[in-house]
Amino acid sequence: MSPQKQGYLYVLITMCIWGGFTLTARLSANWGISAWDITALRFALAFCILLPILIYKKDTAFLWKKEPFILAMIGGVTYCLTAYSAFHYAPAAHAAIFLNGCIPLCTAFAAFLIFRQPLDKHTWISVSIMLSSIGVMSYLMYMESGVAFGLGDLLFFISAIWWGIFTVLLKQWKLSAWHAMSGVAIWSAIIFVPIYLLFFPKHWSDPEPMQLIGQVIFHGIFVVIIATLTYVEAIKRLGAFKAGSIVTLAPFIAAVLAVPLLDEPLSVAIICGLLGMGIGAIQPWKWLGRQDTLEKQLQQQKKQSE
Repeated sequence: MSPQKQGYLYVLITMCIWGGFTLTARLSANWGISAWDITALRFALAFCILLPILIYKKDTAFLWKKEPFILAMIGGVTYCLTAYSAFHYAPAAHAAIFLNGCIPLCTAFAAFLIFRQPLDKHTWISVSIMLSSIGVMSYLMYMESGVAFGLGDLLFFISAIWWGIFTVLLKQWKLSAWHAMSGVAIWSAIIFVPIYLLFFPKHWSDPEPMQLIGQVIFHGIFVVIIATLTYVEAIKRLGAFKAGSIVTLAPFIAAVLAVPLLDEPLSVAIICGLLGMGIGAIQPWKWLGRQDTLEKQLQQQKKQSE
């Protein structure tokens, strides 16, 4: 299988899990599981699984470098707290618009601000489309309810900023998928779980036991471990922007599924926002008639070797 096809396979796996993340995170909010509950429990479970493996493999030296710790604080603890909190104030469709729809843009701007990578014309076109769609959506929402945006929307956007920074740093530092995932999970557990146990209120008895167990298993194993591994591998093969753009489709699909599954509303305003943010994030015009960058590099290497 070519590196490009491998990248798309990893993206497909990540999409399935991220789509499930949107639906299950909204369910956890409906069931009374707080943001700090699910954040602490997911990383605690991942910690219990990963640390024994690292010790057995004698592969713990990388944990003492600054990169895994920084990634854990940005893409682990901080991202999870803001994203899970947002689901208590806004439905799944808003997550697709203000979180996942904004991730490619936040990634591009983070690359510019941190590493001075220039923004190309495609990014500016995306900015125009997204701002226009948000403007139309906010106007329609204001006409419908008298409120354009809420606290949940702001928290989703802040989460997109954290994830954009995380993605850029991950690409720049070139950590292996295993080290990136393990470092994020283990350092997040070491830092946040003790704080949670000492200072945060617990809501373990609010949901049904199987609801809590199911959430912890899905978010602790599938989201933390499997999706992180596949996402990092997809970035390596397709690049940060392309991988992030394709994966963005999953929450948009989940937002539509949330209508019958979670009985959430889907108004004209939300449809405008979903369409505009989806087009801006995926940038379909950029893909037409263009050869994949990775394939170009491989062909150039092949010609040089000949």
